[in-house]
Amino acid sequence: MSSPRSDLTPLRLLWLALALAGAALALGQHETMWQGIRTAEIVAQVTLGLWCMIETMVRRNWLAFLTFPALALGIGCALPLYLFIRSRRIT
Repeated sequence: MSSPRSDLTPLRLLWLALALAGAALALGQHETMWQGIRTAEIVAQVTLGLWCMIETMVRRNWLAFLTFPALALGIGCALPLYLFIRSRRIT
């Protein structure tokens, strides 16, 4: 059995760093809870939400639902977070 740290590959660490950077930028600009959002971003967020729901039902990766609260911080936080969660091994 491998240790939990071995699951953090360089790519997964990149996804996590980008999610944290997206959250920090959104919080730094006070753009939380969909303030100042453009129409294209709404479409991107709805698309990510649908993709997350459909793929979660198929893969049974329930942690991926953490993407939904992250959408309040914007697509720059939610998409890398989803990719970070999705890239882990499912047991």
